[in-house]
Amino acid sequence: MLDIFDRIKENPGPLGQFADYAEGYFIFPRLEGPIGPRMTFQGREVIFWSANDYLGFCNHPEVKKADAEAAAEYGMFYPMGARAMSGETDQHLELERQLADFVQKESCYLLNFGYQGMVSTIDALVSRHDVIVYDSDSHACIVDGVRLHVGKSFTFKHNDIASLKKNLERATKVAEENGGGVLVITEGVFGMRGMQGKLKEICELKKDFKFRLLVDDAHGFGTLGKTGAGAGEEQGCQDEIDIYFSTFAKSMAGFGAFIAGDKEVIRYLKFNLRSQIFAKSLTMPMVIGGLKRLELLRSKPEIKAKLWENVNKLQNGLKERGFNLGNTNTCVTPVMMQGSPVEATLLVKDLRENYGVFTSVVVYPVIPKGMILLRLIPTASHSDAEINETLEAFGAIHDKLVNGHYKAEAEKLLEEQHLSFKPI
Repeated sequence: MLDIFDRIKENPGPLGQFADYAEGYFIFPRLEGPIGPRMTFQGREVIFWSANDYLGFCNHPEVKKADAEAAAEYGMFYPMGARAMSGETDQHLELERQLADFVQKESCYLLNFGYQGMVSTIDALVSRHDVIVYDSDSHACIVDGVRLHVGKSFTFKHNDIASLKKNLERATKVAEENGGGVLVITEGVFGMRGMQGKLKEICELKKDFKFRLLVDDAHGFGTLGKTGAGAGEEQGCQDEIDIYFSTFAKSMAGFGAFIAGDKEVIRYLKFNLRSQIFAKSLTMPMVIGGLKRLELLRSKPEIKAKLWENVNKLQNGLKERGFNLGNTNTCVTPVMMQGSPVEATLLVKDLRENYGVFTSVVVYPVIPKGMILLRLIPTASHSDAEINETLEAFGAIHDKLVNGHYKAEAEKLLEEQHLSFKPI
């Protein structure tokens, strides 16, 4: 019989195989200092493009004051337990009321964390008789939620309405045979490559198919739409989204999440979400701090306007320098290049150590083989100087990449250090 630990040691996984080479620098990097446009990495000051703090709330004086005062009054333990047992407060209910109003839904329920919240929401919404149809580029929290589903599921090609229609036909047939329904899941903004989900086109399919729509709008909430209510508001179809989900870990600069929709459905989820029923209530500093963040989002539209001013400066500057940003139509700024994982690490190291620019790097299996993706997240806090410095740095690495500099360095590194990465 196999010892499961022997298997783990033999096959550390697609990312784990790089651990000795990459841990602490490329994977699990350690940044120091207050979160902001400039931080310290490996003893060097870098321009930081990897925080999802779109609106700059993490260092906003009113937000920090609200968080600090709530922590001083209540501490980090209050409420005492799970919402269903001893964790319900007037403040939780007030934040839910205001969030529901903001995203134009009847009701809302707070979640402790975004990832577990999405997994648990999917689990609670569907039975074994139901069929799930979801976008092939969905976030891992959606994929893991679907994995819990004991019924049938289908994926449709990313943002491909013809593929969705074909899979809805299949799903409808299975659901009718099983006596179940159909749940479609997509994202308001796909966080890796920045495209908005085709929510309006998906909603129009409701004329021909019977299904309910769950949208993960983690990157759209606070950044898209006239008021910041997200991708559904941006596309004019917010009322057609049946379950709206977002996290506080992006524009709200915190932790936790929420779901919003019809009152009866949200009430059902409140009484059936295992990850919430059996977990501690969202702590008071985040709840009271969430109310302050939402107040600023509503009352200071100039913050979102500054965000988009910076987005346009950065994205237009990168395009002018010949970079491929794909089809992003959001704040997420993916810079896509060709190269191996080792070339990617050398390129990123060059950016960080010689040009003082810190970005997240993504390689296969998150994206296709042979592709390097550097993801930049512009915020309202970045300055023109920081944008210009970054554009100059990217101009320099572009020439090195095209001229084969990183490829030659990668071959030399592999030979000198006897590194051999398994195909993944």
